[in-house]
Amino acid sequence: MPLVSTEPAADAALAASGLCLGYHGTIVVRDAGITLRDGEVTALVGPNGSGKSTLLRALARLHRPASGEVRLGDGTSALALSARQFARIVTLLAQSRPTPHGVCVRDVVGYGRHPYRGRWRAGDPDGGRAVAWAMSVTGVDGMADRPVDELSGGELQRVWLATCLAQDTRVLLLDEPTTFLDLRYQVEILDLLRDLADTHGVAVGVVLHDLNQAASVADRVVLMHRGRVRAYGPPAQVLSGEVLTDTYGIRIEVVTDPETGLVHTRPVGRHHTRPLGRHDPDRVGRHGARPAHGHDPGSRHDTRPTSRHGDHRAGDRDGHPLS
Repeated sequence: MPLVSTEPAADAALAASGLCLGYHGTIVVRDAGITLRDGEVTALVGPNGSGKSTLLRALARLHRPASGEVRLGDGTSALALSARQFARIVTLLAQSRPTPHGVCVRDVVGYGRHPYRGRWRAGDPDGGRAVAWAMSVTGVDGMADRPVDELSGGELQRVWLATCLAQDTRVLLLDEPTTFLDLRYQVEILDLLRDLADTHGVAVGVVLHDLNQAASVADRVVLMHRGRVRAYGPPAQVLSGEVLTDTYGIRIEVVTDPETGLVHTRPVGRHHTRPLGRHDPDRVGRHGARPAHGHDPGSRHDTRPTSRHGDHRAGDRDGHPLS
């Protein structure tokens, strides 16, 4: 099993150690540690109720720990900063936000400049540049004048992400940003996270339910189980069949692409027990229908969407193996 290290790294942008977190006196996360590094994506995965979102909220100072600490890269305690100071360093894209009515995209993205503005939106000379950049990198600049309540779910998610980016922070936290999005928008969001890390040096921490998404986008994975960090490290080390099967309570097969080094996981149900690689195009299913090409559960044909950064896990940003 991969080793779990709770010691903050020297290149940490944000680090937590020994966190115990609870609700109404009941501890739900115990002795958790995590380090977010500049220019890297760290994905938090695990079953429902394992503590992923609670840990992420603690990193954002939205859940005060019963014990343990969260520190910035220079060693300063996160609790030592004012709300405005902290918001200039760390931002969070929550699972859901209320959609304002009658407000255009540009103005909503401008909300992200609140840590830099005084009363009446004064004292923010870099605001225009930051808002324009955030809209550009998220691809919403073409809808800047549209009311946000007229946007699709995927478009609105990108607007909220642009709002976070307009804060111009070193650390970006996201809680299940791909949930309920169409496939195209899921891939676009994950591509954008890689761009932010690779091109802009942002430290990204993201909660994901999809293990294959985590494997494709993340430099490091935190596997949560029953309120504890069970494993922490590169995807190829953390996402092993044995560990995932025990964690999720269902058999999970794991294969590694020999060309890209990407890890692919597949949960195996009672009706998906045929070995990988077996494919009979003439087989008739239980309901009298032949499986569509590329959709046979045991087929070698891979219909998983491929992002622009789908092979980045073969090594680090310089092309060297991560482990």
